[in-house]
Amino acid sequence: MSWIEAVILGLVQGLTEFLPISSSAHLRIVSVLAGWSDPGAAFTAVTQLGTETAVLLYFRRDIGRIVRAWTTSLVRPEARNNPDARLGWYVILGTIPIAVLGLLLQDSIETVFRDLRLTAAALVGFGLVLAFADHAATDRKSLDELRPRSAVLFGLAQALALIPGVSRSGGTIAAGLLMDFRREAAARYSFLLAIPAVLASGLLELTKIGEGNAPPVAATALATVVAFGVGYAVIAWFLRYITHHRFTPFIIYRIAAGILLFALITAGTIDPTAGNG
Repeated sequence: MSWIEAVILGLVQGLTEFLPISSSAHLRIVSVLAGWSDPGAAFTAVTQLGTETAVLLYFRRDIGRIVRAWTTSLVRPEARNNPDARLGWYVILGTIPIAVLGLLLQDSIETVFRDLRLTAAALVGFGLVLAFADHAATDRKSLDELRPRSAVLFGLAQALALIPGVSRSGGTIAAGLLMDFRREAAARYSFLLAIPAVLASGLLELTKIGEGNAPPVAATALATVVAFGVGYAVIAWFLRYITHHRFTPFIIYRIAAGILLFALITAGTIDPTAGNG
């Protein structure tokens, strides 16, 4: 991987991680269209450490408050009714599905799931799911109304993002809208819920960087730093945007991108397994 590739892929990761359009799909598609090798699941997971660091920085006050309340609830039973303490427990509960499925499906994540035909189907299919959820949304629940059942459903939606094209934020936000949570509340919980899974995945995959077909350490580090800077700006913009707007532009983009990808594959312009070494 060249320095130019690293910068471009870092930009792609930062721009797409928090939008409901799938960063893993875009890293894969951009690489194929540019004629580069597939950066791989390990590269995607490690560069997500950059965007997740942006989450930690942006939500540092919220995270600090949640961690303090959750820690206190471990030793003081009366503190367990604190909304922040409950939110800490719900983040842990919601992380279980992706942790279990990520381990069980690890081989498929690195091979079968990276087929561009599946990516195209996921872009279109979950674009339609997001469209339905956006239309059906009542925007009435806050995160204080989160309960164990909804935490698990959020977690199952997040686990679908193991397939490039689904989108971690898109899946969890759609689930939140279908459960009547407000758009901003669903997005905030989506970002918080991703922290344990992304950090664990990134640190686990970090050992693979520089080995075999994985990109070199220096290029991956550069892409991760770029992803951090761009990702921080995107978080701030996205949370402001969804306060007053629907997800229509992202839905149209997802469906159009999926259809175009299908067309390119059908025409033989690109190989659905291209670059997947």
